[in-house]
Amino acid sequence: MKRPENMPAFGLDKEVDFVIVGSGAAGGVLAKELSQSGFQVVVLEQGQWRSEEDFTHDEFDVLFNGGLAGGEDQAGSQTFRQSDKEEAEERDGFQPAWYARTVGGSSVHFSANFWRFRPLDFKEKTLLGPISGTSFEDWPISYEELEPYYTKVDWEIGVSGAPGPFDPPRSKPYPLPPMPVKSSGVLFEKGAKKIGLNPQVAPVAILSKPYRGRASCVNCGFCMGFGCETGAKSSSLSAMIPLAMASGRCELRSDCTVYRLQTNDKGRVDEVLYLDKDGKQRSQRAKAVIVSANGLETPRLLLMSESPRFPQGLANSSGLVGKNLMFNSHAAVNATFEHQLNEYKGIQCTRISHDFYETDPRRGFYGGGGLDGRPLFLAMPIFYSQLFPPSDMPRWGQDFKEYLADSFTRSMTVVGATTSLAMESNNVTLDPTVRDRYGLPAARMTYLDHDDDLAMGRFLQGKAVDMMEAAGARKVVAKETGPTTVSAHLMGTCRMGNDPATSVVDRYHRSHDVPNLFICDGSSFVTSGRGQPTMTIQALAFRAADHIAEFARRNEI
Repeated sequence: MKRPENMPAFGLDKEVDFVIVGSGAAGGVLAKELSQSGFQVVVLEQGQWRSEEDFTHDEFDVLFNGGLAGGEDQAGSQTFRQSDKEEAEERDGFQPAWYARTVGGSSVHFSANFWRFRPLDFKEKTLLGPISGTSFEDWPISYEELEPYYTKVDWEIGVSGAPGPFDPPRSKPYPLPPMPVKSSGVLFEKGAKKIGLNPQVAPVAILSKPYRGRASCVNCGFCMGFGCETGAKSSSLSAMIPLAMASGRCELRSDCTVYRLQTNDKGRVDEVLYLDKDGKQRSQRAKAVIVSANGLETPRLLLMSESPRFPQGLANSSGLVGKNLMFNSHAAVNATFEHQLNEYKGIQCTRISHDFYETDPRRGFYGGGGLDGRPLFLAMPIFYSQLFPPSDMPRWGQDFKEYLADSFTRSMTVVGATTSLAMESNNVTLDPTVRDRYGLPAARMTYLDHDDDLAMGRFLQGKAVDMMEAAGARKVVAKETGPTTVSAHLMGTCRMGNDPATSVVDRYHRSHDVPNLFICDGSSFVTSGRGQPTMTIQALAFRAADHIAEFARRNEI
């Protein structure tokens, strides 16, 4: 969408009802819901305001130069280490936390796989008992409470799919039929059935037909990592923000980096400090603030907002802001077939299997997950040519050309997505030495997968090998599953709970410490689910918006 010419411009000295930090999966939903409910809303987004016509298939810019992730501007904003005994380091290329800096956030460049959590995800500790060395807990809400909001996500943003054998209960069918099956889906289904599994249609937040004034998918193939040029991908940019703008009560300010939430002498947030496009310091007064900046940037902002009243960082009396970072573990198997598959066309995934979703004690470790069939990871021509040929093959010459000509159109991947156990040792803190372009502390990530999560990845990888061999692959390659060092799934760092001593926000996303501060994004998660968190982020945002609006109407904020 284009920036609306008639968008309201609230003065900086105007006390608006809500400031929302971030315009992604949660922030876009909250902006739409609260502005349509009659509240004045200012959304502050650190990234650019891009429209559909601004998105390209420029693989070099988007994937290699990080065009949607901030490009050179992201330098100094993240560091990574596997334990607190190591020195965290900056990284060239893919950042450890891969997210989009743009209006619409990572919903713009996500692959749009849209799995609901299942009832067990919300009460696994009750079902399985504690797990030593972890922060394993139940959620303070149930699937049954969230189900109406999952359905609202389906119908509000546009989700294509069909019920499968392992789906949780749903109160309403999908609004759109499934996307056409791809070669990878056909082969995935063939191999899965041969080894006794139950493949099903992959639900996706992509329009299989025109919906609510938006065009359907044109199968260009540039989903994962790219913005959608037709608006068929149901990002916040395409599905939610236009409705917020149409309310006439929402102002969205792009290129605005929030660096501090200011509190008054009563301990309430009353001012949001940010840097505009030119690096000038600005502030916006607000009656209440909602932070939806993602599971990395949200704790970073709260930790940067320390004060004499909140010496550990804002909303951090529990000491858990930034703790319990969860990534989701992944494993992959690449397969090459005799005939051309042409996986560079179409959406990422059209078939999945949830046969191994639940923890099975017979495996000897915690965890479950799902399998899906798709192109090779980010299988665009340049990316493929650099990462997927055998390591001993020169990246030039006749042999290289023949390899690419033979393998690129004949290959696919089966990906296993698994649980990620919450551990306080996996966390986000402020780096003591590295600074971003504004001089703000980098977000320092400390992360090492739990042994059970890696074991589950290896288990799924084994099933994927069996599946591809059964499907008739002429070659199957399963690279060793190692620790996760890059993730687009950022969860758990401001977890939800009833006890202020063991959580950061309550069941309505209100901070235990600051009554007019709400936190709603992946950081609110208590457990990780099985690999696709975005739909749950949006369902939580729709639910939070209902409760926050009611609190405001009752003058309880």
